Amino acid sequence: MPLHKGSRPDERQLSVNPFYGVADPVGGMTESPPKHRLPDAPTPPSTAYQLVHDELMLDGNSRLNLATFVTTWMEPEAGRLMAECRDKNMIDKDEYPRTAELERRCVAMLADLWNAPDPSGAVGCSTTGSSEACMLAGMALKRRWSARGQKPGARPNLVMGVNVQVCWDKFCTFWEVEPRQIPMEGDRFHLDPQAAAELCDENTIGVVGVLGSTFDGSYEPIADLCAALDALQERTGLDVPVHVDGASGAMVAPFLDEDLVWDFRLPRVASINTSGHKYGLVYPGVGWALWRDAAALPEELVFRVNYLGGDMPTFALNFSRPGAQVVAQYYTFLRLGREGFRAVQHSAREVARSIADRVAELGDFRLLTRGDELPVFAFTTTGEVESYDVFDVSRRLRESGWLVPAYTFPPKREDLSVLRVVCRNGFSADLADLFVDDLSRLLPELRRQPHPLTRDKAAATGFHH
Repeated sequence: MPLHKGSRPDERQLSVNPFYGVADPVGGMTESPPKHRLPDAPTPPSTAYQLVHDELMLDGNSRLNLATFVTTWMEPEAGRLMAECRDKNMIDKDEYPRTAELERRCVAMLADLWNAPDPSGAVGCSTTGSSEACMLAGMALKRRWSARGQKPGARPNLVMGVNVQVCWDKFCTFWEVEPRQIPMEGDRFHLDPQAAAELCDENTIGVVGVLGSTFDGSYEPIADLCAALDALQERTGLDVPVHVDGASGAMVAPFLDEDLVWDFRLPRVASINTSGHKYGLVYPGVGWALWRDAAALPEELVFRVNYLGGDMPTFALNFSRPGAQVVAQYYTFLRLGREGFRAVQHSAREVARSIADRVAELGDFRLLTRGDELPVFAFTTTGEVESYDVFDVSRRLRESGWLVPAYTFPPKREDLSVLRVVCRNGFSADLADLFVDDLSRLLPELRRQPHPLTRDKAAATGFHH
């Protein structure tokens, strides 16, 4: 049905329009919709979808994103469950009691997985991710410190390695806590337990240990850290709790490193967080914060509301959020069990180890880590390579669709710039072969460069930190 000049296309006319986009007297889409104000009139759903869909085509392919720790593949059944629950408000536990029950079960399962003294007595909650979980854990540490009674004007401090995730810097800024950071030194890329203990005093609210550094995938020595703090208490009487930031490692170590003692088996560990949307194998965003018992979470941080119906405790920072990710986490726990998680994480680690070995065999690179803790490895160019740097490699890999971050390490190792590869569920051995093939293919051209391309090396590329 032809359009006459000045007529407005309707959905029926659009359905037979032979041109791509909105029909008009000339044909085709001649003008883009406004981007910084609302359009004057509604847009047909198929056209609105196509406009958004087409623009998103310019995003990177998430499956080829080796920068992110976040899950980029789930089974179709999990996707269906999430679609069924996306309209359920997680905070409304009275209206959605079964969703609330699944959250409670996930907390209990994690408490058991992390060897809480009494899993049924452990307390915890879901969050939007590890950043919120870390904020909650930090708040609890600060409140417990305050409850011990402090001198007027005392300023609390938090001890951690310089390699911590940026959310800890945010916590210290938001809640007015002094950050005391242990710098990197030599080939030590995270905190030194003895150095951490030496930074503690009567105003230290806690020490953060990271199980799986985002810089290189390595575990911090949590047991050694607790031992150093035990010795500090024997000498000075200072009783400093530990929070384990297990954003990634807390969902890897229980299955692949069962003899590694890092969790609630250590009495000094007061709380643990993890990201369900990382190696918890759930689409973003969901995290978990757990305390070893009710005494570790001050009651004044738990608020109770009844205007949604019923009396509901809440101690998350966020309020309304979808229940879909929590349901997906429970599905994943139920679907995989311990053996399934072990198989998935073992596969990811084996892929990481394999790629790391093959990258080392290319001769141009030196490995910092080999993927034998988190399924993550970091590498840099050898001293003999002068024609290109890691930023050139990252840029050239992006031309083939691979998103591999290049970044500079923090203070005292700013001289070190690296590439990092994160292997996740769904990154198969076949994709690994393709990645190594593409990396090998671009090296001859990079070697022929007269020198590395000029750029600000402090500007990291695609670094998920």
